Amino acid sequence: MIIYAFLDKFFFVFHSAIIVFIISGWLLKKTRLAHLLVVLLTAFSWTILGIWYGFGFCPSTQWHWQVRMKLGHYDMPSTYTKFLIDSLTGLDLNARLVDILAVCVLLLALFASVLVNRRDLRRKKKIHPV
Repeated sequence: MIIYAFLDKFFFVFHSAIIVFIISGWLLKKTRLAHLLVVLLTAFSWTILGIWYGFGFCPSTQWHWQVRMKLGHYDMPSTYTKFLIDSLTGLDLNARLVDILAVCVLLLALFASVLVNRRDLRRKKKIHPV
C-alpha cells in the first residue's frame, strides 16, 4: 500500500506539473520546442487516442486512476483537470464546464506555442541565413 500512496502523490505532482508546463512553457525560449511537443502530444492523446478511449483520454490519468482505485477511491471524475480543480478548491465544478475550459486552455497554449516557435525560427534564419 505504501507504493500506491507514493504513486498517488507522484501522479498528482507530475500531472499538475505537466498542466502548468502546458499553460506556461511557451514563455521561456529554452522550453518552447519541448512545450510545442508536449502540447501536440496532449492534443493527439485527447483526439486521436480519444477515438478509441474517449475524447480527452490521457494515459497519465488512466494510470493515476488505477492507483487511486487500489487505494479505495472509486468515485473519480472522468478527467484529471476536474479532479485537480475540485481537489484544490474544495468545489464540485460542472464537468462539462471544466472540459471546455481545458480544451480552450490547450488551444490557447498551442496557438501561443506555434506563434513563438515560428517567430524564433524566423529570427534564427535572419541571423544565420542558409
